[in-house]
Amino acid sequence: MWVNGLKWMFLIIGTMIGAGYASGRELWEFFGAESGLAIILFAVLFIICCSVIMSISYKNESAHYLPILNKLMGKKLARVYDVMIIIYLFSTTVIMLAGGGATLEVIHVPYWLGTVIIGGMVVILFLWDTKGMTSMNAFIIPILIIFLIAILLMFQSLKGFPIEFKINAQHNWPSALTFTALNILPLIAVLGAIGNEIKHKGEIWIASLGSGLILGSISFLYNESLLQVASDIMLYEIPLFAILKHYPYYMMLIMSALLWLAIYTTATAGVFGLLSRARAWLKGPAWLIALFLIAIMAPLTTFGFSNLISVLYPLYGVLNLFVLASLLLYPIMNHRSL
Repeated sequence: MWVNGLKWMFLIIGTMIGAGYASGRELWEFFGAESGLAIILFAVLFIICCSVIMSISYKNESAHYLPILNKLMGKKLARVYDVMIIIYLFSTTVIMLAGGGATLEVIHVPYWLGTVIIGGMVVILFLWDTKGMTSMNAFIIPILIIFLIAILLMFQSLKGFPIEFKINAQHNWPSALTFTALNILPLIAVLGAIGNEIKHKGEIWIASLGSGLILGSISFLYNESLLQVASDIMLYEIPLFAILKHYPYYMMLIMSALLWLAIYTTATAGVFGLLSRARAWLKGPAWLIALFLIAIMAPLTTFGFSNLISVLYPLYGVLNLFVLASLLLYPIMNHRSL
């Protein structure tokens, strides 16, 4: 139970920590000043949402996300959100590929070549189908978390830990709703595809609580660190580099590598969600379907990483509020079935 629970926990975190999150760009777009309460609220909402999605997925033994949507909002609306999830996963995976290109630019790899490399590695991973993705997450994500927390704590120690939490200065709390909503659809897509692999209800609680607490803690520490370099963030495509400029060059190289791997895990999660749904129409090996999807996405990466995030992410956050409301109300309306 514990092993599988941790495996799903790392799958959830791997889906979340991608180009937008690990780089700091996503956090900066939604949070910033007066956001401590918003981040705590996000962690609570995230735990509830993950547990509800996984419970429905487990009960229905689902192999893709459509049964989750049917339970949450009925078959008619589920068709609309089915299309929306396909568009969402497609566009956000494009953002991951763009992020992979932007990250490798720090070591002077051309942007176009960086996107080709990450796209090729996504396809290679699907030679092992689902097992390849979950094994990779279980290996990469703990390393990324340890390094990211270490970097942020060292940065805060350099600044003398100027973290303050004033309850009367927490006016940005509504951003917790849109930030949580933004990340709901990829979670439904990925967790909906593993319902037939969850063996015990305890796995759901380990994965939900663990991922929520870890992501909430990192988000708070990361946001406070970004506030210290707010004046420099506009100079960087990736805000994390505004923090890393205080460290030796080799630290930037290490974090660039780990950031690239985080982007890679989220790109694979996006392709996995699309692939699990596409198997209803397309036949063939997973890697071939993944190659087909990546080939369509590649030309769209030319729009640029930060431009894609600043336009698409807030828009999706608002559109997904209905899904978030459905998830939060589901335990109240269907408490006997959970």
